[in-house]
Amino acid sequence: MSTRPGRCAAFLSAAVLSRGASAALRVAALGGSDRWRRKNYAGRSVELYAGPATAVATALAAARVRPSAGLAVLAAGVCGAYDDVAGAGDPRRGFRAHLGALRQGEVTSGAVKLFGISAAGLVAGVLLKERPLDRLPAGVVIAGAAHFVNLVDVRPGRAAVAVLALGAPGMARTGAGGALAAVAAGGAAAVLPDDLGERAMLGDAGAHALGAALGGAVVACNQRAGLLAHAVAVVAAAVYGDRVSAWARAR
Repeated sequence: MSTRPGRCAAFLSAAVLSRGASAALRVAALGGSDRWRRKNYAGRSVELYAGPATAVATALAAARVRPSAGLAVLAAGVCGAYDDVAGAGDPRRGFRAHLGALRQGEVTSGAVKLFGISAAGLVAGVLLKERPLDRLPAGVVIAGAAHFVNLVDVRPGRAAVAVLALGAPGMARTGAGGALAAVAAGGAAAVLPDDLGERAMLGDAGAHALGAALGGAVVACNQRAGLLAHAVAVVAAAVYGDRVSAWARAR
C-alpha cells in the first residue's frame, strides 16, 4: 500500500508548513530583524522570512511525494538563498552577465546559483526518470522552471500567481505529478496574501524552490514528447529572460 500523500494532503502540507515556518523564523529573527528586511521595487520595507520558509516547507512536502523532487527543491532554495545574501546589491542580472563575469575569472553568486540549480535539476531528472533519453530533458525542465518563476518575480504576487496558474492543470492529474503540482500550489497559496500585501517577498530562495517543485510536477506528469516541449519552453524563457521579466512587470 502506497504512503504517497494525495493532492489535497500535499497542498495542505505545503501551505501549513510554509506558514508555520515563516512564523517561527519571524519569532527567532536570527541575526536580528534588520537582517530579514529588504526594500522591494517600490522602496517599501518587506520581510524575507517567507522565502526560506517556503523553500524548506515545499522541499519537505515534495519529499513526501518523491524524495528526489524534495532534494531538488531544497537545493534550488539553498542556491537562491545564497544569492539573496551574497548577491545583495549586485546590479548584474541574467545568465549572460554572470557567465561574462565567470569568463573574466569572477565567480558571482548568480553563477553559483546557476550551476547549483542546474546540477540539482539534472540529478533529480536522473532519479525521476528511468529511460536515459528522458533524464536530460527532465533535468532541464526542473532547473528551467526554477529559473522561470524567479524571472517573473518582479512585482508583488507575480511568482506565486504564476505557480498557481501553471500548477492548476497538473493538480487535475493523479499520481506523483498531481501531488507535486499541489505541493507547488500550496506553497504559493501560503505566501500569496503577504506577498500581494507587500509585507513579505519570496526572494530567490522561495521563487526558485517553488519553480523546482513545479518543474518536478511537469516531469512526473509527462513522457518524452511532453518533456521535450517543456524543455524547449523553459530554455526559450531563459534566453529571452529580460523580455519575460518585462512582460511580468507589465501585467
